[in-house]
Amino acid sequence: MATVNPWRPTEPSGRKLSIHVVTWNIASEAPPLDLNDLLQLNNQNLNLDMYVIGLQEMNCGIMSLLSDTAFEDPWSSFFMEVLSPLSFIKVSSVRMQGLLLLVFAKHQHLPFIQIISTKSIPTGLYGYWGNKGGVNICLKLYGYYVSIINCHLPPHMANNDQRLEHFDQILEMQNVGRHDIPNILDHDLILWFGDMNFRIEDFGLHFVRESIKNRCYADLWQKDQLNIAKRQDPLLREFQEGPLHFPPTYKFDKNSDNYDTSEKKRKPAWTDRILWRLKRQPHAGSYTPELPVPDFSLSLRSYISHMMYTISDHKPVSGTFDLELKPVVFIPMITLMHEGLWTTENDILISYSSTPDFLSSSWDWIGLYKVYISVNNIPETEDQFLLCYYSNSLQSVVGISNPFKIQPRAILQDDPLGEAQPRI
Repeated sequence: MATVNPWRPTEPSGRKLSIHVVTWNIASEAPPLDLNDLLQLNNQNLNLDMYVIGLQEMNCGIMSLLSDTAFEDPWSSFFMEVLSPLSFIKVSSVRMQGLLLLVFAKHQHLPFIQIISTKSIPTGLYGYWGNKGGVNICLKLYGYYVSIINCHLPPHMANNDQRLEHFDQILEMQNVGRHDIPNILDHDLILWFGDMNFRIEDFGLHFVRESIKNRCYADLWQKDQLNIAKRQDPLLREFQEGPLHFPPTYKFDKNSDNYDTSEKKRKPAWTDRILWRLKRQPHAGSYTPELPVPDFSLSLRSYISHMMYTISDHKPVSGTFDLELKPVVFIPMITLMHEGLWTTENDILISYSSTPDFLSSSWDWIGLYKVYISVNNIPETEDQFLLCYYSNSLQSVVGISNPFKIQPRAILQDDPLGEAQPRI
């Protein structure tokens, strides 16, 4: 490997990233055959850059946990099989018993995503059991701090105070043990979602069901416990949510679209939610040309439930966001280049350049990966490959090459000038 001088591109003016967030309590079930609607794979207008997926109530029996320790769990494998052909790579994941959080990104963003930490915060059984609680991935995205939290809060109507206490506990525990990163409330973006288990107060079962049947949600919103808590708690009020223009996502009879018909007949509720909080809020009111455009802003494109999925007693919820930012980091720490014609028979040469502040380690490595590149859903006819530089100290990919091809076999032949040339 040879070191070459770094090339510094011009500073970009801004970048827009589309992020699709999914939350689903899967009730210990296996993945269904088709998740295209949930992942919005049929929506050609989205052009997504990242997927953030949070699951609750993963199967956490002894045999399942042992299997998932040795191998990838079925849900992670399923998402990777679906998203890998679309140039998405799993950036990070964290699991605590039934909670799973996954982050995928298009490969071109990898050098600008640095995983800072992953954390599990159990709140069940006085903080000793992970059946309830939250899991967190903290990362830097183009130089901005982003915290992602997937949670499962205590159930039942009467436990609202406990839910709010666990919410505060999960938030507070994010700051424990790391003195080299800012307080979570100073992060540029917090994405917080999961089975929050908030219920609808006061109204009876029949009123709630009739309101849902007639799509009259306004009265139900007013009695939603999360909305009530936001009106009373200044910190919780800082977390935003899209409008609940979809029916309550809990509780359904499995394998049906019918709300609970068991003896308990639980009252429907919006238990599955997606919230976000920006540190740098854009200016209030309508945009005027005199005001500066914020360097970091988030807008909600859609906030929907996916009622077609019936494997669980919960319906999944997704939110699609546009994140507009002016990159703080826009030069990869490592720039990789493959030299000359690569064949399977010959030694190969890699050149790389590093930024002056990059600290390499003898445990760093460069990997060669086969990738699937498609244009307008038409796959390339030849295999393509990427070089990735992994930094052991940063626990992240810090450099990635452009896709290139490796010729399967080269046979030298003489050209008219008498020079040997490869013939494929």
